[in-house]
Amino acid sequence: MRLLIVEDDRDAADYIARAFREVGHIADQAADGEEGFALAADRAYDVLIVDRMLPKKDGLSLIGELRAKGIETPILILSALGQVDDRVKGLRAGGDDYLPKPYSFSELLARVEVLARRRGGCGEETVYRVGDLELDRLSHRVSRGKDEIVLQPREFRLLEYLMKHAGQVVTRTMLLENVWDYHFDPQTNVIDVHISRLRSKIDKGFAQPLLHTIRGAGYMIRDK
Repeated sequence: MRLLIVEDDRDAADYIARAFREVGHIADQAADGEEGFALAADRAYDVLIVDRMLPKKDGLSLIGELRAKGIETPILILSALGQVDDRVKGLRAGGDDYLPKPYSFSELLARVEVLARRRGGCGEETVYRVGDLELDRLSHRVSRGKDEIVLQPREFRLLEYLMKHAGQVVTRTMLLENVWDYHFDPQTNVIDVHISRLRSKIDKGFAQPLLHTIRGAGYMIRDK
């Protein structure tokens, strides 16, 4: 999943983002309502996590403006305001779920997965298949034929992106932007290293290779 965390408490935002990245998701951050609106309106996210008390544009105003713009991305509201009336206001403003502070990350993760699953029922794929290779975005399970494949979080994100664009050339720039978020020196060979590891896990021992290098262009997952 690709998430946007709109939270002005830097420590809290960093904690949430790091925790989601550790389980294999992409997490962008915004420190105020205006930045959150700009990112949510410009990029495709699976779920938005929005703090209610934000500088420049409060969380409920941000949500209302996104809904008015026709952006239907599921939104989970985080707030220290946990009374029934506060939760009702948040949901009526356009939020899909409301989690009072303090909370556990395991509950936050579960609620975000539920929101993503609901959206999946409206057309967003949650399972990708290429030949006999299958990736389940929600359970984080990967298998080929009868064999389960264990991937590290970054390998999972890499395979997920490749399978989402199966049959298409995926360039290094696309991978930098969507899998690594530009968080490293693009001159390093980190992509090549991860592609090599991924290839050894999904292709080694199988007669038909699925992960192909397209010289001078990038990479492609295809079954023929």
